[in-house]
Amino acid sequence: MSEAKDEVLRRVLQMKMRALGDPAQVLMLVRGAAPFYRALGGTKVRFLQNVDDPAQFCIEIEYEASAAIEMNRQKVSSDPMIRGFLQGWRTLLAGSADVDVYQDVTV
Repeated sequence: MSEAKDEVLRRVLQMKMRALGDPAQVLMLVRGAAPFYRALGGTKVRFLQNVDDPAQFCIEIEYEASAAIEMNRQKVSSDPMIRGFLQGWRTLLAGSADVDVYQDVTV
């Protein structure tokens, strides 16, 4: 699939994590980060909690990015500020967070 560099791409970032300690406290922290996600270009943010395992959460962030930025996503993820933010989350979650980026292929 070819994408022009000035094309706007829609992506869905999905972060799955397991809370250590009280899930309600982690949920408060996660919800408090919503403005940060929106500031980074998130157009829709959802917080999902597993009904069978309340310590398991999934954050879905829909965002738009130019193809040029998306092509350099790996470079962006190595940015010191972003790495520091993610390291803070990893420390809080004891490294139990997985992040995937998807494109919507619904017809």
